[in-house]
Amino acid sequence: MKKKSTSKSAFFNLRIVIAALCCFTGIAVALLGTGAFSSAFAQAKGTKANQAAPGTQTPDVVRMVGPVRLDQDLRKLPYIAPKEKSEEERRLTRYPFPLAGSGAPAGSSGTSGLANVQRLLKNVWRPATMPPPLLTFEGIGNTCGCQPSDSEGDVGAAYYIEAINETFKIFDKSGNTLSGPTTYNSFFAPLTGTPCTFANDGDPYVVYDKDTGRWLISDFAFPSFPGSSFWQCIAVSQTQDPVNGGWFFYALQVDPANPTYLGDYPKFALWNSGGSPAQNAYFLTMNLFTNNTTFNGVRAYALDRASMLAGGPANAIGFTLSAADVGASYSFVAATARTGLPPPTGRNEMVLAIDSPATGGVSLTQVHARFFHVDFVTPSNSVFGVGPTHQPNAEITVNPFVDAFTSTTYDLVPQEGTTGKLDTLGDKIMTPVVYYNLAGTESLWADQTIIENYPNGPTAVRWYQFDVTGGNFPATPAQQQDWTNGNDGLWRWMPSIAVDDSGNTVIGYSTSATTIFPTISYAGRLVSDPPGNLAQGEGTMFPGVSYFSGFRWGDYTRTEVDPSNGMDFWHVNQYADASHNWHTRIGKFNFVGGGISPTPTPTPACNWSAGPDMPTTLVRAVGVYFPADGNFYTMGGRTGDAPGSDFQHVLRYSPGSNTWTQMGVTLPDNTMNNMACGVLTLGGTPEIYCVGGSAAGQTTATARVFYYNPVTDAVTTLTAGDNWPGNMGTILPGGFAETGNK
Repeated sequence: MKKKSTSKSAFFNLRIVIAALCCFTGIAVALLGTGAFSSAFAQAKGTKANQAAPGTQTPDVVRMVGPVRLDQDLRKLPYIAPKEKSEEERRLTRYPFPLAGSGAPAGSSGTSGLANVQRLLKNVWRPATMPPPLLTFEGIGNTCGCQPSDSEGDVGAAYYIEAINETFKIFDKSGNTLSGPTTYNSFFAPLTGTPCTFANDGDPYVVYDKDTGRWLISDFAFPSFPGSSFWQCIAVSQTQDPVNGGWFFYALQVDPANPTYLGDYPKFALWNSGGSPAQNAYFLTMNLFTNNTTFNGVRAYALDRASMLAGGPANAIGFTLSAADVGASYSFVAATARTGLPPPTGRNEMVLAIDSPATGGVSLTQVHARFFHVDFVTPSNSVFGVGPTHQPNAEITVNPFVDAFTSTTYDLVPQEGTTGKLDTLGDKIMTPVVYYNLAGTESLWADQTIIENYPNGPTAVRWYQFDVTGGNFPATPAQQQDWTNGNDGLWRWMPSIAVDDSGNTVIGYSTSATTIFPTISYAGRLVSDPPGNLAQGEGTMFPGVSYFSGFRWGDYTRTEVDPSNGMDFWHVNQYADASHNWHTRIGKFNFVGGGISPTPTPTPACNWSAGPDMPTTLVRAVGVYFPADGNFYTMGGRTGDAPGSDFQHVLRYSPGSNTWTQMGVTLPDNTMNNMACGVLTLGGTPEIYCVGGSAAGQTTATARVFYYNPVTDAVTTLTAGDNWPGNMGTILPGGFAETGNK
């Protein structure tokens, strides 16, 4: 055998790299010349919104059971055991296993030359490493004796709520337990007459409602499957305090016209673009099954958010898409608007899906996109998709990909220390789909798990940015990538994506291989990075401890942005503990390991526009910025000059939604003019303290001091011994705000 010269090989490799660079440069110049890297180009070739006309479809109007009030501290709820579940639950899929067909690998004819060059260059320049996490702490373990974990959670101004298969837990943002684990059977027990009182079965979801500081927790319930009673159990917090502030409970039947339909894999989204009719709803999507092998379609609901937040009777407007209507797709995911600017007034909700074919190894190139227009005033004007079968409003053409399953199994991911493999869930868009508005450029960000080199692997995280400016779906993505961290050989799956207030992006996911235990990882890109690349590299949130003895993994993870600063990312995922059982871990991280996420210098483009009117005319009110939730509050004041016009209320301005809200609290007296108010943090709790103030038409002030807690919407007056030590009759100047005290 002829021995290969290492020096010649090195020289040859160098020539290959130089040639690739020249090729890449030429391609880049050509693409730039045609505007391929421009979102404007993608938008120009996009699909104009061809939303069905109001009144042309027939939505279902379902009155939810409730509201039922829970006015009790969660720590005092009686324990009700969770429903007994099997150790290994079968996952319900679009087509039952074994799938039809041979599962032959897809051809490579759809792969572009640019993609091949990118793969070559990835081996030369591996991305940098993301900064380590700022914090990680233990989540809930396997309290249900079941699989999978259904690890799920969200972060708010002062709390983190984690939900798993049959329980949830509330933490402060240092990882200390405040309540729980609480079983859903204990939590939803007041919803009598529904399975929510005794037969909760998991698939939970948590939503932090940033505009109001409120929370939503949901799971599904049913006595048996197959069966004839399938419900979604939903709780909306009465206040910003999820532990002791009370809840409103609702129960929603999955499909009253088809009571044998189970609503599997339910996913929520929050959308509030206002308008008339107001596009203000919690959107809910679910897959429909009558047994383990019969797929019946997809159900999409819009829930009346305004009524639910007020604790009033609420309708849900729904559409059922049959199996024939959706073709090979399922697991629809609606978009959530949370960071960046709010959607333009009246913008319709957007919903994405991909196909899950009956045969493994199929090369796919489409993301299905639909609009959901809801009208709670005239429900018959609500429409979803196009025509009576609710077809997509647009088909977005993406780079070819292969779903991460074969014709016989989804269990593809290897682990160190065992021959057992893990489920990929590689046949769907993962939750959440992120809506982000950066200075008027609107985008949807989404991700999924794909398999490379079918059927051998490894799996990779495919992510997208779709330019939807103007309410139009594009023909192609603004950017996309199959994330492999430079083809390092690891299997990546179970992703969830988030975009911070500056437009920087992070994806949290799982990694594994025959050489490592399942690990919790994350990767990111700055808004200024080159398109189609998680250029900031990968970080490890929590290294694997052992292998997992089961096969169900997930079924999902969750990444969200901290509303307190708009830059920290929080992620929840699972790992295997030393006994080979699943456990969950929660962590937070950003792009600089504790500082401010770096962002590019913006191009100045200043403009002014009038904001919304205050709910009432106010004179001599005090404005205070409350850093814990990023909102502004007006304290007291008066509505006119006449005696008796004192305003004993608090108004909140939310910059994210550009809206005013009058809070429910009544301030303690009528001396509301020219108070001095500021934020003080005592015992770890930030509150707004106010001193002094005079009544309308009066010229003397009070010396009393009170404090207001925006989280609980409650006010407390201090004792006379804590009065302001100055002269009681002196008028204090209003308007100062101190936020730095501890």
